[in-house]
Amino acid sequence: MYSILLTIIYLAFISLGLPDSLVGAGWPVMHQDLGVPQSFAGILTMIIAIGTIFSSLASERLTRRFGAGAVTAVSVGLTATALFGFSFSGSFWMLCLWAIPYGLGAGAVDAALNNYVALHYAARHMNWLHSFWGVGASISPLIMSHALTSGMGWPGAYNVVAVIQIILTVALVLTLPLWRKVNTMTPRSHSRTEVEADPEDIKAPATEAAHVPLTQVLKIPGVMLVLAAFFAYCALENTSILWATTYLAGDRGVHPATAAAFASFFLLGITGGRFLAGFFADRIGDRNLIRGGFMMVGIGGLMLLLPLETNGVALAGLAIAGLGSAPIYPAIIHSTPANFGRHNSHAIIGIQMAAAYLGSTLMPPLFGVLSSWVGLWLFPLFVLLLAAMGMIFSERLNRLVDAK
Repeated sequence: MYSILLTIIYLAFISLGLPDSLVGAGWPVMHQDLGVPQSFAGILTMIIAIGTIFSSLASERLTRRFGAGAVTAVSVGLTATALFGFSFSGSFWMLCLWAIPYGLGAGAVDAALNNYVALHYAARHMNWLHSFWGVGASISPLIMSHALTSGMGWPGAYNVVAVIQIILTVALVLTLPLWRKVNTMTPRSHSRTEVEADPEDIKAPATEAAHVPLTQVLKIPGVMLVLAAFFAYCALENTSILWATTYLAGDRGVHPATAAAFASFFLLGITGGRFLAGFFADRIGDRNLIRGGFMMVGIGGLMLLLPLETNGVALAGLAIAGLGSAPIYPAIIHSTPANFGRHNSHAIIGIQMAAAYLGSTLMPPLFGVLSSWVGLWLFPLFVLLLAAMGMIFSERLNRLVDAK
């Protein structure tokens, strides 16, 4: 039963990843069709991120009241509705309007599902789970590239992804009784045939605890450090997703459709890296995954920075940066119960999601403003700076936890 539920969670994370890279992949064409500056992409992602911050902070209360299954189904349905709205939007202000349900649909489900897996499943499952997010996020630029070259235009890409989201919403609604049934059971009540995964894959269920107020959570030693590290990583990831295509097209002269396909290598690196990390995550440990990941992102950023005429090295740099990014997010989430206690994990993960989306809110538009003043060549330096920040804050957290 638990393994069946895990499969459903995997599908839910595909749905989370599908819309995340659409704006960045299509923006070189979208901003021209809508008659707005390219830096306006930051405004759109800011609205989306504000919605996710709000719903992430409300995630603990929503999940306690309605259950993870219902929160997931409603959230995916909201996202599907927003994507259809995007496809019919003929002006920038309409995109901004539909960005509101888009953002609200992402935050609560993200925190609820991440906390569930962090508490109940081994590190390998957390990496594979986020690999499925990468599957969705990697497919989207390819859908956008096909839509642009086939004559469908960018609205066609949003329609395709919206249909996929609706199908996933229906599947989630049909499985709501399963979520409720599993919530009433413990791993010891399952037979070997009912749980396909090894018993070690499923951690002991967390005891029911009272709601932890935000002010209390922020006073826990180390919480601000993990929030800063998560802020830096998610700012890095989302800035790359949003601006990699524009950087390749605007600074390196790559055709927009080709640049959209090239940018998918960053997401393919994340997807493939998380799949591979799942096989050795339990042996290497969360700390080493985070440390090695930030170092590899730095190598990829340096490859992007090299002033070479060929685009091959830059393309390889995007892929390497994606591989380095792969284990960072799931490792930070998975280490939360160990670093701060199981009874605090849901509240802290909810705030981590908020910090993640705050990074997504502030840093991509900041890069848009800076690039309009300085130039798109700043992109690799921006990535390197964020990677260095993430490494510093995560290492400080490690020393604090060890000192306890």
